[in-house]
Amino acid sequence: MLVYLLLGALVGSLLAAAIRSQVSALRVNRRSWQDLVSQIKRIEFQRVTSVARDYLEPKEGQISLEPTDMWLMLGGREGLRRMRENARLMLLLAAHAQRWNFDEGVIVTERMRRDALRLRRAIWRIELALTFHTVLRRSATVIPFDLHEAASSYYLMRQRLLALYQTSHSGLYPRLAEVL
Repeated sequence: MLVYLLLGALVGSLLAAAIRSQVSALRVNRRSWQDLVSQIKRIEFQRVTSVARDYLEPKEGQISLEPTDMWLMLGGREGLRRMRENARLMLLLAAHAQRWNFDEGVIVTERMRRDALRLRRAIWRIELALTFHTVLRRSATVIPFDLHEAASSYYLMRQRLLALYQTSHSGLYPRLAEVL
């Protein structure tokens, strides 16, 4: 009997996930490109780039950025919240690009989805560490790694999206590059 309940719960969960995915796909089709672009929040991308490159492009003196500097460069909690929201919008914009360049769009969107997942996980771990910093003594040593991961994931998502638009719809590229 327990086996049937577990199997039923598993099938129900899979069905709910499939329905949620379909509804989400329908919402994407209803939102215009201009609507998505207008919702992107301003982020000091040069600062994000500095933190991301410190992580992605190792060179002599690999510990040049202090955790406090990274936190300030990324805009603190508000900056991380904006990065998370913009990542969601960038995924929707990548889905729009699949209309013009399906083959490349599908692959780039999947790469961006994985970057977005890393970004969300890093931000979640940062928020958790900040919330329970007295309980989690090691949070001070973990947060800088998560800040690097969040910045590098956001950086890669932006670069992938811009490259996709440059290839797929160069007419929209300048507006997108200006906003991002």
